[in-house]
Amino acid sequence: MPVAARPVALSERAVVALAVAVWVAASHPRPVPVAAGAATVGLALVLRRPWVLVVGAAVLASGLAAGAEAGLVPPDPSPVVADVTLVSDPVDALGGAVRVEVRLGRRRVEAWARGEAGGVLRGRLAGERVAVEGRLRPPPPLVRARLARRHVSARLDVERAGAWRAGGPLTRLANGLRRTLAGGAEPLGADRRALFTGMVLGDDRGQPLEVTDDFRASGLTHLLAVSGQNVAFALAVCRPLLSRLRLGPRWATTLAVLGFFALLTRFEPSVLRATAMAGLVCTADTLGRPASRLRVLALAVAGLLLVDPLLVRSLGFQLSVGATVGIALLAGPLARRLPGPRFLAEGLAVCAAAQVGVAPVLVPTFGGLPVAALPANLLAVPAAGPVLAWGLTAGLAAGVLGPPLDALLHVPTAVLLSWVAGVARWGAALPLGSLTGRHLAALAMLVLLAGAAGRRAPRVAAPVAALGVVGVLLGPVVVPPAGALDGVALAPGSRLWRRGAVVLVLDGGDPGRLLDGLRRRGVRRVDVLVAAGGGRTVAGTVAVLRDRLDVGLVLAPSGHRIRDASAPASGVALEVGALRVDVLRARPRLEVAVRPRARDP
Repeated sequence: MPVAARPVALSERAVVALAVAVWVAASHPRPVPVAAGAATVGLALVLRRPWVLVVGAAVLASGLAAGAEAGLVPPDPSPVVADVTLVSDPVDALGGAVRVEVRLGRRRVEAWARGEAGGVLRGRLAGERVAVEGRLRPPPPLVRARLARRHVSARLDVERAGAWRAGGPLTRLANGLRRTLAGGAEPLGADRRALFTGMVLGDDRGQPLEVTDDFRASGLTHLLAVSGQNVAFALAVCRPLLSRLRLGPRWATTLAVLGFFALLTRFEPSVLRATAMAGLVCTADTLGRPASRLRVLALAVAGLLLVDPLLVRSLGFQLSVGATVGIALLAGPLARRLPGPRFLAEGLAVCAAAQVGVAPVLVPTFGGLPVAALPANLLAVPAAGPVLAWGLTAGLAAGVLGPPLDALLHVPTAVLLSWVAGVARWGAALPLGSLTGRHLAALAMLVLLAGAAGRRAPRVAAPVAALGVVGVLLGPVVVPPAGALDGVALAPGSRLWRRGAVVLVLDGGDPGRLLDGLRRRGVRRVDVLVAAGGGRTVAGTVAVLRDRLDVGLVLAPSGHRIRDASAPASGVALEVGALRVDVLRARPRLEVAVRPRARDP
């Protein structure tokens, strides 16, 4: 009888090397022949050579990444009259516009609409088709890199939007479930409803900026993104059905459930990572070959990047992978070494391990890792689990039954959401600061020294290391960032000066990025806030800043819409701290010059 070919036997080290090689290759695309990489992979499978497989997969990933980039060449401007398929849910943008990603032919584009056309698109969901008229053009250079990560290579200015129709059966079912969950959550109020849909479905479109800022400042942003916990609860809901099936049908049905859940939550990068890992775990259990979390993660990462090499650029994917790596490598050893009750030690170990895992991404991107993340996660995560479990069961019942039962069913949801939101607000208000690269390097050095000294004097090394860790964590509080700043750009159109006092010049820009920049520089009070414009958008940003910070004098141009703001005349000079603010022009926009004031002789 012929002997079946044995698969390539990959050790855990080889699997990790495979994932790392694919990641690095996808990050550095080269126009190498994809066929050469595929042939090398095939040769490795035939010869059963793991390290040849690693090399072949790297070549294949690099070539595929180069091909993906080549497909993002912007189009020439041209008119469009076509039916487009929505590939994301529409979101409200600045100035009353609606923004949504659509598929136009074989190209993925970002569509913008205002007025009546925006109203048509606002009520639609991903997977539905809409007849539009507009003009296709290259995306603006400032956002081209961000859009490329999502395979978007053009912008469509929609002038008219007409008839629409639903997508296929699965799309209609997924959108029906989303609308049912969102409709059943109406009694929660707008803010809590947005938080509910964010935690259950990853839909953060209605999140108020204040809530988003709270979660970001307290290190709880991951609760607003669908992750492995959501996938686990989805499978738990389906367990009564799955447990009645035989092995083969159970495997196929589980994969179908995972695929539908990914469709329901819009195939976000963290969802892809979580569902890929769950599918691999299910397959390994079905084959009777259970695998470690690190092996499953490495295989999932390698497979996803070979399917979509541009995922390597996604911040959400990087954070999801980093947190999972940290938990897989560090959570167990940390839990065994931490004193106290097991449930508390395990919870703290998982939180700390996840923060270590995301630090290489968060610190370079956002400038620091919030110290408040540890206590905030310990308090919020235990309540997040019940929100997910209740949301996928009672939440659906609330949407089907409607009032008054929906309000009754969501009483536990409201209590849990209020707790999570309160923890986020409390964590954001803590004056703990952020850990920068220097702090993290000091922590790593302490861990290495404690590990070396622990072999000789374990009773002394552990307390000394614990005191050292506490000292490093308190470093941002004891020595907050307070150096002089001269015209530092926080967001497009916004600049910051700090010399004894703080002056902020605001001229549009993203309020979220503005708050991030102020937090990274330890700014909790703005002595003078200069609003270059006085329109509704700037007025809203000023209101947000007043809610989050201690804001003193607000200057705005004549005819502004900003509450309690002063309109100075041209030529006025203001001295605050060691800074001088000269008003160059008072209308139609407020233009100022900020500089260090001359010292008295």
